[in-house]
Amino acid sequence: MSDLQQKEKLEIQLREAYGRVTYTYTSHLKFMNRLNQKNKLLRYSQITLSAISTGGFLGTFIFDKIILTTIAGLVSAVLLALNLFFKNFELDEESKQHRVAADKLWLIREKYVALLTDFETLSIKEIVVTRDILREETYIIYSESPKTDKKSYSESQKALKNEEEQFFTEVEL
Repeated sequence: MSDLQQKEKLEIQLREAYGRVTYTYTSHLKFMNRLNQKNKLLRYSQITLSAISTGGFLGTFIFDKIILTTIAGLVSAVLLALNLFFKNFELDEESKQHRVAADKLWLIREKYVALLTDFETLSIKEIVVTRDILREETYIIYSESPKTDKKSYSESQKALKNEEEQFFTEVEL
């Protein structure tokens, strides 16, 4: 195989690896955003239910209505169930883990961009060594990171293919 053919194969391989890292990076961001939205909804729900529950109990002292006690008791029970259900969920921590993974993958992605930019000026040996280092760094990040889900991947696919989320036009640059 000629050097030109080998370089062409290496470039294809690097572009594919860059694409996979970009998809994974975007998937982590999408997953993190969904976790943050769930966490925000949970916190607002807890605050709202607490306010309704407390207001209902305080209202019984002022208005002496049994219905307020009943409503406050039911809302309090719902709040308790919500708190019990989510007590072992660490949405904030999980979101941070996805942020860390995305940040690490961003650096890998940028290294691929730099390698592809310098591709023509590097020898085959330099390209192969750098590729192998990047592959190992990527493996370590993947093995230490939380996994994403199908929905995150689908959102990433839509963002990257249709909305060109990680790409810039000449005008934007």
